[in-house]
Amino acid sequence: MIARLPKGATRGLVMLHGRGGSAADSLSLLDHAALPDVAAVAPEAPGNSWWPSSFLAPAAQMEPFVQGGLASVAGAVATLEQAGVARSAIWLCGFSQGACLALEAFARQGIGLAGLFALSGGLVGSGDHGSPSPALYGHADKRLTYPGHRQGRVWISVHERDPHIPLKRVQDSATALRALGATVEVQVYPGAGHAVMRDDIAALRRHLNG
Repeated sequence: MIARLPKGATRGLVMLHGRGGSAADSLSLLDHAALPDVAAVAPEAPGNSWWPSSFLAPAAQMEPFVQGGLASVAGAVATLEQAGVARSAIWLCGFSQGACLALEAFARQGIGLAGLFALSGGLVGSGDHGSPSPALYGHADKRLTYPGHRQGRVWISVHERDPHIPLKRVQDSATALRALGATVEVQVYPGAGHAVMRDDIAALRRHLNG
């Protein structure tokens, strides 16, 4: 885990890297967004991946890895709180696998957080149901229901034809988070791709400079 804790910071970010990435990679996104006064904590996954498969894999296969990731997120949030950042001013932010983990952490344990930025990601979910679907790249759907209420703001972005993140899972994730009470904005980029885009950086600046 890498922490960047400027003195007097009033806003915080938990930065979650993608598959094969690193904590340092995550913090570089903060530099691109030009947010030097924002406190940030970036956990690093064992072997640089939060899980070894697609996040669409069966729930029983995913759950042990998800639990490990959730513990890392909770530890990062605690570090920011110990540094004096209010929970209500802490955001989660991730790309790809990290975006999926950020979404799942917000849905499962994000009460009181400011919100999240999910850059090319969707909820992991729990409990498979239904048959494999082409819209989910040959995987079965999952339950995307969570207890409690979330008042945070959520930014989810994805390309129309992302090779790793089905648009359907993004749309279903937005529906699930709105049902929890979150304010959700979905940005769908045209064509194929899997990358952090300028609008993503602009969203970070807009919400964290406000």
